[in-house]
Amino acid sequence: MLADPKRKAARKAVKAAQRQFERESSATQKARRKAFAQAQKEGLSLREIAEEVGLHRSRIAQIIKGE
Repeated sequence: MLADPKRKAARKAVKAAQRQFERESSATQKARRKAFAQAQKEGLSLREIAEEVGLHRSRIAQIIKGE
């Protein structure tokens, strides 16, 4: 059953999609962290950043710290 070419192709496609998702997610997370840190550096409080994006201020702090 594992030798079925359609199943093999489907498995390969799923793995490729997951790798792409992980790469893109990582880049997006880095960009968000950088934007939040820059906003804080420019004078916005954690509360102000949180209000803009709909997250709690403690979550903003975690993101900036890379957690």
